[in-house]
Order: sequence, then structure tokens, then C-alpha cells
Amino acid sequence: MIIKDANLDIIATRRSQYPDNGRPEFLLVGRSNVGKSSFINCILGRKNLAHTSSNPGKTQTLNFYSVNDAFYLIDVPGYGYAAVDKKTQAKFGMMIEEYLEKRDTLKRVFLLVDFRHKPTEDDLLMYNFLKYYNLPVTVIATKADKISGVKKQKNLKILLDTMDLVVGDDLVVFSSVTKLGCKDVLNKIESLL
Repeated sequence: MIIKDANLDIIATRRSQYPDNGRPEFLLVGRSNVGKSSFINCILGRKNLAHTSSNPGKTQTLNFYSVNDAFYLIDVPGYGYAAVDKKTQAKFGMMIEEYLEKRDTLKRVFLLVDFRHKPTEDDLLMYNFLKYYNLPVTVIATKADKISGVKKQKNLKILLDTMDLVVGDDLVVFSSVTKLGCKDVLNKIESLL
């Protein structure tokens, strides 16, 4: 798949603001600071389309990135960031749940987890939440460039044992620095369009 055109098309906080053109959608979820913005920029071949920040918790809306006028990548607020108060976290949760409840155009969810660490309780809660809605999930193990070759296999085993993926879900080891896994994600999106 060649990305010819990509832009932040819609910023939404409620259902009435979602696009209604029927294009397929791919949702990105993950902890704050897991590398969602870097993932978007890598996949779309752009440097600063999604703004990366050293301060986690910047995304506070559903951001619909239009790609090739054919589909949307949707970035949502990250979870597990302590500096965001409980009321705001609850609001983010309701916003994401409202999206998941009735979105027929959603083709797959990319759940980003940090490959350097064992998946967190929040990662497992999010995976189970997505399974509650019977959504197909690809786990994206980010920041793979920060792990030496010997540790990669060990971390992969820990991740797969902890997540216990259901049949039909899969995993892509990913690095926005080396572009590892970027083609795999694009091929997956292309196969679902």
C-alpha cells in the first residue's frame, strides 16, 4: 500500500461529530507514552502529522486521520496516565466506549503495548474490554529498537503468555525508528479494505 495523502480530518468528542461517509476505520489504543503518535507518523510516512510529546496525555479527543480518501486511522486518548484526574479519565473511557458501541465501519483495533516491559494491568483490561465487544485486535509491540536481540525472544514470550491472544488476533513487533513492522501493518490494513 502506498500512502499518497493523509491528514487530520476530524476531531471528535461525541458520536454526532464522527464521519458518516462509511469509510473503513482502524482504531489505535494504548497507554499514554506508548508511541501512538510515532506509530501514526511511521505508518503514514509523515514526520509530524501526529504530534509527539514528551508529556504523556496530550490526546484528549478522537482524532480521525483520513488516509488516501479511503480509510481512517483513529487515535484516542491514552490510558494509565496518573497526572490526568479520575473525572477526566472516566470521560475518556466513556468517549471510547461510545465509539466502540455502534461503529459498524471499525475493521480492526491496533492495541499498542511497550515491548520493553510486561503488559500492564491496564493493557490487559483494554484487551479484555475490546474482546467484550468482539473486536478483532492486532497487538503492536512498540519500541522494539530499544531491545537487544537476545532479550527480544524473552520479551516476545512474556508478552504472548501475558496477553493470551484469542484465535484471529495477532501481534506485530514494531519500531518507528527502524520501521520494523511498518509494512506488516500496512499489509494488514490493505487486506481488510
